[in-house]
Amino acid sequence: MTDWIAIILIATGLFFFLGAAIGLVRFPDFYTRMHAAGKGDTLSTILILSGLAIYYLHHFSGFEEGEVRADITTILVVIKVIGIAGFVMLTSPTSTHALMQAGYEEGIKPVGKDLKDDHEEDPA
Repeated sequence: MTDWIAIILIATGLFFFLGAAIGLVRFPDFYTRMHAAGKGDTLSTILILSGLAIYYLHHFSGFEEGEVRADITTILVVIKVIGIAGFVMLTSPTSTHALMQAGYEEGIKPVGKDLKDDHEEDPA
């Protein structure tokens, strides 16, 4: 049963990666492309790493005599994978926001928006 849960999580993560890649190619401007990259990357990475942690935890058989070292290793690997997923969840949205802020400060305008400065006078 845990194998199927892991397969579903990993396949769903790959589907969201594909959606993010399509969004990077198809969306019209910098901001929507960054949105696709940031959201798709974060969600898909968390799904794939969760699936891998569940799959690796499947081999955990409890603390029986003679298998203690292997089981501790299994638990430590799962904790590391969950830690990596948490790190990605914290840093990916932050870096996406920083890149979008840098684009805004450089004057990159969204498609379809007529952005005028507040101090400009309308010539009409």
